[in-house]
Amino acid sequence: MQRRWIALLAALVLAAGIAGCEMGDKESAGAATAGEKDEQAAVPVEVGTLERGDVYAMYTGTASLETDADALVVAKVAGEIVELRTEEGDRVKAGQILARLDGDRLRLEMERARANVNKLEQEYERNVQLHERGLVSAGAFEDLKYELEALKAAYNLARLELSYTEIRAPISGVVSERHVKTGNTISINDPVFRITNLDPLIAYLHVPEREFRRLAKDQPAELTVDAIPDETFSAAVQRISPVVDPVTGTFKVTLQVPDPDSRLKPGMFGRFNIVWDARQDSLLVPRNAIVDADSDQAVFIVRDGLAERRPIETGYARGDRIEVVRGLTGDEEIVVVGQGGLKDGARVEIVRGGEARLARDAGA
Repeated sequence: MQRRWIALLAALVLAAGIAGCEMGDKESAGAATAGEKDEQAAVPVEVGTLERGDVYAMYTGTASLETDADALVVAKVAGEIVELRTEEGDRVKAGQILARLDGDRLRLEMERARANVNKLEQEYERNVQLHERGLVSAGAFEDLKYELEALKAAYNLARLELSYTEIRAPISGVVSERHVKTGNTISINDPVFRITNLDPLIAYLHVPEREFRRLAKDQPAELTVDAIPDETFSAAVQRISPVVDPVTGTFKVTLQVPDPDSRLKPGMFGRFNIVWDARQDSLLVPRNAIVDADSDQAVFIVRDGLAERRPIETGYARGDRIEVVRGLTGDEEIVVVGQGGLKDGARVEIVRGGEARLARDAGA
């Protein structure tokens, strides 16, 4: 019996020793694993610095370019086209002669009217003297006076009709259409030319009513067109309709586009950015550095080798940069690549120029 107890005690001691060894081995293994995890916890990231610049608040819309001044030139008198002085594509000034009609008949009518005026003027001069001497009644003298005025009006009308044989440009611009040829006989109100003023061009935007208080006359705008890529043209708000269309809920904004070099053409499709507010020397952060949460926006900065989540308030955008209104001072290093898997307080490995270094304390 005593021997049995001694054997059992020895077995228990042996089992305890084995268990202690196993636990020591497990603890050692656990410590090694934790150390490895600590080494693996440093997340490789790329950082960038903040910059300052001007940002703008803009309304963006699309519209086709149109002409502000477009005139259809019609014949004011009938006749035969005897001379064409302009062709499509020619630039003309207001009042410039575009074509001439045969005006022989109208010239003769004017000469006849002038002869009638001259004849009656002589008779009127004689009757003035007779009227002063009381030899002509007042009624007869007044009738003569009115007749002379009527003949003068007829003469002026004939001279005006003759002047219409010179077809002139009503506005300055470019001859966009020619409807007649030399030798054609035209009637009154027949179309002859179309004159289009290409500078400035205009565009009509139909803007939602929520933007009504933001837009105003003379606000600057930028224009890009598909036909001339990678180039921006200047524009400005010329006028704003004071009423809102109840059907569409929009109001009309007219933009003016100066084009002294005639590079833009009516009918081109354009995208307009109307600047309604501007902020200078704003703090800008790369758009891809911002981490969006359900309720706020934030960026990760690197401080003492650790990632720090910094909530921010953003404002206007400029390309791939966004204005930071609150949350940053401008001296921080911002994580621009790798922030998607970061957590607040995580160790980071900053990658610069293709070489990695472990961000540590200055005294480490």
